[in-house]
Amino acid sequence: MPSSVTSPARPSARPTVAVILVAAGRGVRAASAEAPPKQYRRLHDRPVIARTISAFLDHPGVDRVLTVIHPDDRDLYAVAVAGLDDPRLFPPVPGGADRQASCLAGLAALAADAPDYVLIHDAVRPFIRRDAIDRVIEALGREVAVLCGVPVIDTVKRADAAGNVVETVPRQGLWRAATPQGFRYAEIAAAHKALAARGITGVTDDAAVAELAGHRVLLVDGGADNVKLTTAEDFQMAEQRLAAEAFLACPDVRVGTGYDVHVLEPGDGVTLCGVFIPHDRRLKGHSDADVALHALTDAILGALGDGDIGKHFPPSDDRWRGAASRLFLEDAVRRLAERGGLLAHCDVTIIAEAPKVGPHREAMRAAIAEACGIAVDRVGVKATTNEGLGFAGRREGIAAIATATVRLPLAG
Repeated sequence: MPSSVTSPARPSARPTVAVILVAAGRGVRAASAEAPPKQYRRLHDRPVIARTISAFLDHPGVDRVLTVIHPDDRDLYAVAVAGLDDPRLFPPVPGGADRQASCLAGLAALAADAPDYVLIHDAVRPFIRRDAIDRVIEALGREVAVLCGVPVIDTVKRADAAGNVVETVPRQGLWRAATPQGFRYAEIAAAHKALAARGITGVTDDAAVAELAGHRVLLVDGGADNVKLTTAEDFQMAEQRLAAEAFLACPDVRVGTGYDVHVLEPGDGVTLCGVFIPHDRRLKGHSDADVALHALTDAILGALGDGDIGKHFPPSDDRWRGAASRLFLEDAVRRLAERGGLLAHCDVTIIAEAPKVGPHREAMRAAIAEACGIAVDRVGVKATTNEGLGFAGRREGIAAIATATVRLPLAG
């Protein structure tokens, strides 16, 4: 990210637009003891804040994006935005004691090269759409202040302190306020400074700041899906939404199978599905001989039509001597991702008289899920004996069969 706050070159025919993302909060409703602040939580495959930043960087009318963060979150922010190498993304600035103070800090950081328009947006609203941003920017050509909102469609009740309904509020003309909220920079900066000078604090949105300064605020539809991620349930619904979108984007469903077998020899244990199990034998092989992961790797490669494990990791290559087979599986998943695909489900069956797989089944499922970047409920691990028949029944080796279901975009 650049250290300068000078705007990149832009067409002179249109107003300049800066975005302030407010991310200095410490909301706890979606947090747990281990979780970071909600703006840094991973959503599907990226931190929430990275998704929100990208939504604005992807808009051709945005010239600058500036994030206001908590002073303690610099490391979290750096990790979250790694890879967003866009000159329009400016270094973050520390926020204040409340949202109003944080917005003033963001506006002050833009003052040296002030934009014509500024959009102020909650960092935990990652689903903002381009057309909503368009509506705000277009309306700023006519108004000083513009508020993205959603018309209220439910019946609204007013209750007393005891929770009793005291009034049914007519919903005509009622909107739920959201963000982005857009302003002409000079006017909103002056309004914020005036409130600060009068010692007025606790104003919860910038449209209210504009209202207090006497400006008319125009409402535009921001879309019902422009939700603010606040509770654990919000995150769960967001995950489901993104998973559904990812599946719909990959309608080409393919199934691959893999089979592998390794000889048993004297040793101290076997590695199956990435989990080491103490045993009086070990599997012989060039790598760690994890027969189950080898079969699964081949299943994914087969679904891709991309050869097999021997093609990509030949046993003649000393680089793979003793290597963890998880590396091979991760490489197959990477190849799938590079083609815009995803792993929908995988299932592994281990064929062995011993050792017992059952006590280790959940650890195996978890190891595969982590390596593949999918949920554990998309991984199956089973085991069966060969009833004393054949090489497996004679305990001469262990075999594995795997199936992988992948989804890919249609070739265009």
